[in-house]
Amino acid sequence: MSQPTFSSAAGLAALEARLQQDLAWLDLPAKSWVPPLTLDGQLVLDVAVIGGGQAGMAAAVSLNHIGIGAVIFDQSPAGFEGPWATTARMETLRSPKKLTGPALGFGALTFRAWFEAQFGLEAWEALDKIPRLQWMDYLRWYRRVLALDVRNEHRVEAILPRADGVVELRVATPAGVTTVLARRVVLATGRDGLGGAYLPSFAADLPRQRWAHSADDLDYSSLAGLRVGVIGAGASAMDSAATALEAGAAKVDLLIRRKELPRVNKGKGAGNPGLTNGHLYLPDEWKWRIRHYINVQQTPPPSASVQRVSKFPNARFILGAAINDIAVGEQGMRVSTTRGVFDLDFLIFSTGFRIDWTIRPEFAAIAPHIRNWSDRYTPPAGDEDAELADSPDLGMAFEFQQKQAGGLPGLERVHCFCYPAALSHGSLSGDIPAISDGAQRLAQGIAALLYRENIDTHYLNMQNYNEPELLGDEWLPAEPTPEEQR
Repeated sequence: MSQPTFSSAAGLAALEARLQQDLAWLDLPAKSWVPPLTLDGQLVLDVAVIGGGQAGMAAAVSLNHIGIGAVIFDQSPAGFEGPWATTARMETLRSPKKLTGPALGFGALTFRAWFEAQFGLEAWEALDKIPRLQWMDYLRWYRRVLALDVRNEHRVEAILPRADGVVELRVATPAGVTTVLARRVVLATGRDGLGGAYLPSFAADLPRQRWAHSADDLDYSSLAGLRVGVIGAGASAMDSAATALEAGAAKVDLLIRRKELPRVNKGKGAGNPGLTNGHLYLPDEWKWRIRHYINVQQTPPPSASVQRVSKFPNARFILGAAINDIAVGEQGMRVSTTRGVFDLDFLIFSTGFRIDWTIRPEFAAIAPHIRNWSDRYTPPAGDEDAELADSPDLGMAFEFQQKQAGGLPGLERVHCFCYPAALSHGSLSGDIPAISDGAQRLAQGIAALLYRENIDTHYLNMQNYNEPELLGDEWLPAEPTPEEQR
């Protein structure tokens, strides 16, 4: 059967009309029900979401749909939120194309619907994985079609929970620094959401112009003709190595500490609706055991990413090459490893991320008071894991909890909807597979908290409600018969 011919503009317009019809049939968004609040003449937002990437947008939509206002603040220019069009360097997404991502249960909001509306079913079936920049185009459409309130080029400089029921944000905007008040704040700040790049200690001794982290906004054309070393073997290492090679690097050596690359993605093997919905309710020892096992096994880079590197004759995979020393000279760097000595001009550290409150000044007021998993749980000997120990111990709605009761009233009004929530809630707050589940859990949790804290107002509203169901003229009163009156 032949496939119909699709018009890009007409197909997308029809999809948008269908989405609006779906929302109308479901009576979404719900009308606002949170009592308005003004303090010192300033309107208090229901929820301020920090970060306008896929997690922040999914969170805002989920909140809006249940009648809670959400405003997104993002430091990037419009259309460049998240890593996809800036620091990400993969050719395609690593997730299978069938995953629905931030669609929140709406077929018309999926990437597939957006893609097929413009290019047709045959093109969808021929597609292997989603091109990275096309995913960014989809997210730009997602923002537009849902009319999200996103304040771009707004960088949050301080998060200040207060004892009067609000969180104060100091925000740098193009017009200057301003103060925003919100009942709740959601941190949708991504993979490095509570810190930044992890770097080995010896990086501190290297001239800054000689190295970058794979998450840095590096102009790879500057590596043309250079001898480049990439430290690491994960997906970002492969992406960085391939981008350097494609930019004309003279050679790229991947210096890999492990003697073998991991072959199996254990996290993928664990993914199912049971884990998505059940991880939150597991005993501590099982939460730790699962996440620690995934960390130890490590995630292999995608096959296509490795092949993207290996097709270059000037790329080398040096396995079992732990770094011993780096000597810097006028002509470059001499990198001594357990496998040999390599002369290089530039290093790229693809060494992941870490929680580090000290490098995020906006968290200065809250960081000392946050309860971490190291305060909650001591793992068995041999299962120690710094990443897990530093992870925040979150409540049912992703909220931070106080290390000491009363230490910072209002801290629980800040919600951690980024990668470090994984130990408490599972992988619901950053990765594509379960981002909708996480956003809906977050929104429902915030709704419950907002309702409870305003219960007096809601009860009074119920008492004052006086719209009659009956007007009194819908019936005629009758009298019992004489026999019935006996």
